[in-house]
Parts: sequence; C-alpha cells; structure tokens
Amino acid sequence: MILPIYIYGQPVLRKVAQDIGPDYPELPQLLNDMWETLAASEGIGLAAPQIGRDIRVVIIDLDPLAEDFPEYKGFRQAYINAHIVETDDSKTAASEEGCLSLPAIHEKVTRPTRIHVQWQDEQFQQHDEWVEGYLARVMQHEFDHLEGRMFIDHISPLRKQLIKSKLKALTQGRYRCGYRTKPVVRK
Repeated sequence: MILPIYIYGQPVLRKVAQDIGPDYPELPQLLNDMWETLAASEGIGLAAPQIGRDIRVVIIDLDPLAEDFPEYKGFRQAYINAHIVETDDSKTAASEEGCLSLPAIHEKVTRPTRIHVQWQDEQFQQHDEWVEGYLARVMQHEFDHLEGRMFIDHISPLRKQLIKSKLKALTQGRYRCGYRTKPVVRK
C-alpha cells in the first residue's frame, strides 16, 4: 500500500525515533509499504518518520542512480535501529539535497564523506561498518530523520532565511508534488 509522505511541519518529523525489536507488529508489511511508497514517490530513501512512524527504520534504493554510480546497481537495503556511531570529519563534501518531506526545496549541504554506522537488517542481524561516498551522504540524510533532524538544519542561517517563505508555504499546505502526502492540519 502506498502511504502518504508527511510534509514539513508534521511533529513526527522532529521526534527522535525509537529502536524496535523483532516483535514489532507487522514489520514485513510496513517495509513492503515503505518500498511501494518510495517507488511511487521516485525517491531513493525513506525514513519511518516520513510516513508517520517514530521508529528507527530506513530504506534506501540506489539502483535508480546506477547509470551515474554503477557500484550501486541493484542496491536496495532496509536499515533497522540505525545509528551513526562516528563521523570522519577529516574530509567533507558539499552536494545539493532534496527531501520527499520538503517538496521543491533543494539546498547544498556539506557532510562528512565517511561515517561509522551500526544497524540491523530485516532478520535483525547486527551490522557495524564504515561507509563512504554517496551512500554515506544518503545514510546521513535518512538517519537524520531518525534524530528529528532534516537537511535544512545543516544549511546556513542566511540560506534558511531565504527559504523561509517556502517552508511556511509547506506548513500551510501550499505546495505541489506528484506523490501522496500528509500536510500539517491547522486547527
């Protein structure tokens, strides 16, 4: 089932997500729904808070980028209870980022190019690894959602001021995008 993407201003996007256990209700169905939602929105990553769940679950599909990044051909992974343990700040790179929860907003974000992550797969097997390059950027972007952060939190105050009206429009439901969304409901 294709789920609505929660748009900037939804409180769940600013909550720190919780770890889950193998007994989490209907996790396989939730992951299937997340994969369908990601495909329908033409994104490359989706975190559970973006569909209204405050749990530490992320999916990443880099296969659509295989033409530019052949090393990611067929790359599709779910990350459960994902945490960034450490960043190697000795080398950073700036690149434009966008987010399904911030339609039509793109900004240049500087991030470390190498990170140390711990996570579990769908069978709850533990993984502990250093990740580099584009995958490290995508992981940082998606794992930020698990900490209640968004990519706009990494831009300068000046840039944030320049997009203030766009952010306000999102919170007021004034935006267009080609996928199902859940805007903020004003009372």
